[in-house]
Formats: sequence, C-alpha cells, structure tokens
Amino acid sequence: MTTAAEDMREQVRRHYAQSALAVTAGSSKSCCSDAAGFGEALYDDEQRGELPEAAVLASLGCGNPIAVADLRPGETVLDLGSGGGIDVILSARRVGKNGIAYGLDMTDEMLALARRNADQAGVHNAIFLKGEIERIPLPAESVDVVISNCVINLSTDKPAVLIEIARVLKPAGRIGISDIVAENHLSNEDRAARGSHVGCIAGALSIAEYEAGLEGAGFDHVSIELTHAVADEMHSAIIRASKSG
Repeated sequence: MTTAAEDMREQVRRHYAQSALAVTAGSSKSCCSDAAGFGEALYDDEQRGELPEAAVLASLGCGNPIAVADLRPGETVLDLGSGGGIDVILSARRVGKNGIAYGLDMTDEMLALARRNADQAGVHNAIFLKGEIERIPLPAESVDVVISNCVINLSTDKPAVLIEIARVLKPAGRIGISDIVAENHLSNEDRAARGSHVGCIAGALSIAEYEAGLEGAGFDHVSIELTHAVADEMHSAIIRASKSG
C-alpha cells in the first residue's frame, strides 16, 4: 500500500510528464495554468533568445532564478526540478566551459525533453540526472550554487530537501531559488483552499516556515523577497541564503 506522500509524488510526476509531452507536441502548459505570473514571461527577451523554442514552451516556473543567482565562470550549479532545461541551459552558458550545470528531475519525459533542448542549444556542459530532490544524487560539498524554480513547494518532505541542499553545497555555497510562499497567518487548510498541491499552491511553506527551515538546515543570511501575487495572500518569492562556513 502506498503512502499519501507517495501518492502525491506520483500525481506530480504524472502532471509534469503530461506537460513535457504537451511541449513535445508543440503546446505549453504551466504548472499553475489557472494562475497568472508563471512561465516564459518571467524571462527577458535576451534570455528567451538563447533558448530553443521547446525550452521556452517548457518554462513552468514562478520566477527567474538565473536573474538572482549571480552565477560566475567556472562554478558548478545544480537546478532542482530542472523540467525542460531552461534554467540549466542558461546556467551552463553563464558558468562557461570550465563550469558545470546539473539538472535534477524525477520525470523521464522532462529529462528527455531537457536533453534535446540542451543539444539544440549547443550546450555541452549541462548534465541531467534522474532523481528526487529529497535525495540528491551528488556527493557532499560538490556544488557552488543551488537554484530551483517553483519546485520545492511540490515536495512532501521539505525539511529533507533543505538538508540535502546544504549537504551538496560547498562551504559558503549559496542558493538562489524562486518558489511560492504563503503569508504567515494562512493555515494549511487556507492554502489548500487557494489551489491544489500539484498546482504549486497547497504545498507552499509560509514565509516564517521557509526562514526557519533554511536556518535549521545550516544557512545564514536568509532573505525572502516577495515578487508578485499568485493567489490571495500567496506570492512568488526570491529566496537567497548561504551555507554556514
């Protein structure tokens, strides 16, 4: 018998598999198709011009982590829930030939789409891995920067995700994450009333929960900047922090 968490993970996997197949067929579908503030419009014209059309169509996130991650040549960056590869491709170009951009996704269809997109973009320092963000298949202290775009809210074990991020980051490594957060007074029931888990809403942490989770996982200089509303009293946010040295 499967657990509720396993059932939810499978719902998420199926949803994103369907999204990848839709993109392959030439259409697009955001993770939160009923809400404003998601997808390719969050990337500027120059960034979209760097990408194959299928990568742009596959943009399902709630922000633009590349705009805040301050990636530098030679760095190793990891994108959690890399989807169609848009942020990995952009990251790979910014860290250059001496850097590496990893993309981690649990969905075979998304991984296949991302690899095709990277090939079409002529990016050779992007590596796509199959796995779950609660169990990152990389060694400890192997990554300079972790990014993610509207994915951590989908996890059913967010403390495990934050601990894994801290594990794979090098000392003083940093995060630049876009995610959905709830205002602190909203209960779990309030969040569920505003949207589904697979739709990026019901599973969101509150601002205070996110801050406490990052600090508990060993992060300093935690900041959460709200960018735009995605539902009543729920927001897309830019989350920054650095691993304690």
